[in-house]
Amino acid sequence: MSRTRTATTTTTAAALLTLPLTAVGLLATAAAPAAARPVPSLTCRGEGVDAEAPVRARAEAVIDAPLRTVWKLQTDVERWPGWQTHVTSADRLDHGPFRPGSAFRWTTPVPPNPATPATSLDITSTVRQVERGSCIRWTGPAVGEGLRIEGVHVWSFRKVPGGVLVRTEETHTGEQVEANVPYATGVLKQGLEAWVGELKAAAEARSCPRG
Repeated sequence: MSRTRTATTTTTAAALLTLPLTAVGLLATAAAPAAARPVPSLTCRGEGVDAEAPVRARAEAVIDAPLRTVWKLQTDVERWPGWQTHVTSADRLDHGPFRPGSAFRWTTPVPPNPATPATSLDITSTVRQVERGSCIRWTGPAVGEGLRIEGVHVWSFRKVPGGVLVRTEETHTGEQVEANVPYATGVLKQGLEAWVGELKAAAEARSCPRG
């Protein structure tokens, strides 16, 4: 889910304690992640996530499927709603294979909570770097009622014994997420893990022999 740093909105910091922030629309009560030794950021053609962003999370999985299947699922944006539970619409704003400048617009619901009514995040992502079958980096805003997040998202794909190692890293900036970094980080991590998990399930289902 994309990002140059920006922060607009006037939602109070107190509202953040219950406001869902993940770009995949998951409502969670995630705890702050445990401290861990810093690891190098993922990159695509030498560019990574926002090094100054306070909210950062990663997820990964080995997917037992051909690389071409995994890559096709991830880059065929308009078909995301067919396998991603929390993506309600997705449209390419250009045509053809992903390339620098390719853009897509997608939405994900945000359930109601004590601070905000039910709404939807409207996300516009622009591909900045891509290497076919290897990595993608995109950036862009996620905007909802009383909420704006700027994100940078990097994906890495590598053949390994047993399939394809998929790793992803994302950073968020914005007034709301920066007011409660531990909570926002936990929710972002949960969202990335769900995304990778659904990508794994969809790719392995496609590559499973049919009897």
